[in-house]
Formats: sequence, C-alpha cells, structure tokens
Amino acid sequence: MKRGKKWLEASKKVNSREPISVDEAVKKIKELSYTKFDGTVEAHFKINYKSPQNVRGIVFLPFGTGKKVKVLVIAKEDKHQIAKEAGADVVGSDDIIEKIQNEKWTDFDVCIATPDMMSKLGKLGPILKGKMPKPKSGTVTEDIATAIKNVKKGQFEYKADKTGVIHVPIGKVSYDPESLKENLKTLYQSILKDKPSDAKGEYIKTIYIAPTMGPSLKINQKTMSI
Repeated sequence: MKRGKKWLEASKKVNSREPISVDEAVKKIKELSYTKFDGTVEAHFKINYKSPQNVRGIVFLPFGTGKKVKVLVIAKEDKHQIAKEAGADVVGSDDIIEKIQNEKWTDFDVCIATPDMMSKLGKLGPILKGKMPKPKSGTVTEDIATAIKNVKKGQFEYKADKTGVIHVPIGKVSYDPESLKENLKTLYQSILKDKPSDAKGEYIKTIYIAPTMGPSLKINQKTMSI
C-alpha cells in the first residue's frame, strides 16, 4: 500500500510490530494523528474462531465514542413525545417505515423500535441490514427512553468481519489517555465475556489501536488485565 508523506513521517515514531503497554499506547496515540480535525481512535481485535460471523456482542463504553449518534425511533404515536424528550433525532411510525421502504432512507445510526412495530419492520431487513432493531441489543423495547439514553451515551453492538477482525471506535484523539484506556479495557473485557463456549486456544490474537489517519500501535495483551 502506498503511503503519504505525513503517514510515513508519523510511522517513524513507532514500531507497529513491537507490542507496547496499554498505558504507553494511549499516551502515544496523539503523536501519530496528523489530521487537523479531531480524529477517531479505533481498536482492532483479531479473533481466533472458526465462525467469525458469530462473534458479536453489546458493549457500553464508559466515556462513549465521541461520535454524535443519530437515533431513529419507530413507535406508535403515544410514545412519540417520550422519544423526543429522551433525545431521539427522528420519530415516526408507519410514515417512517414507508420512507425507508420507498426511498431506501437510512440517514441514521441506530434504530429503536417498540415490540408492536416489529412485524411491520421485517420487510425492511434488506435495506436496514446492520441497523435493524434487535431485542438482544436493547433496541427493541417498551422502555424507549432508556434505550435512547444508552445508545447516546456509548452503547453499541460490535461484530467481527469475515476475516475475524473486530473494528471499534473507542473515542477521539482529544480524549485524555485514561478515558481511552478505560474504553479499550471495557471493550476487551466485553469481547472476552462474549467468547463462544467452543472457542479453542488463544481467543484474542492481537490488539491494535490507531487514529483515523496515522499508523497503528500494537498492544501487549498482558497489560490489559493490570
């Protein structure tokens, strides 16, 4: 892969193949970001499991991701005011379902729905894909106010891609090191907790963190439990 001058300059500050402690990594990440905007810090976990498509879970990052989450709520009219007061960005019922179906509209990050609307949402699966509400993720619920607050504060679903890597935003470059560290360790513990019962050997092979634009840092896993 051809790299730009700024990336190559930043890469001189680190050896991406040499594991370092989580404390060192979260302190060094700011040096590696060369964007003028406040970039995202991502964590990349390589998972050792035969069926990576089944590696998924729900995590609540204590300091959030730093990203403004746009929430859509689909519920009957009696729940609309509750949803708006809780911070939903878009609220609707049959009108929104029609908009998604007819316009292929998906301009939102998370969709929360009440159970009585799910029978109508089934046909939207091919359009919503990863945004379809699910009981397991807490996005199909009667308590929509709590669900909205949770996703706004930092709750989301993670999953491995087809190569067995979990890519997750853990905050912004401007975050202080301790906040990044707590988010990363929370994610690490969540991935271990959700480990499939039939997984063999070393479950998490490697952990890297990297800014939106900049080289990555390899984390020494032993320091994640300290």
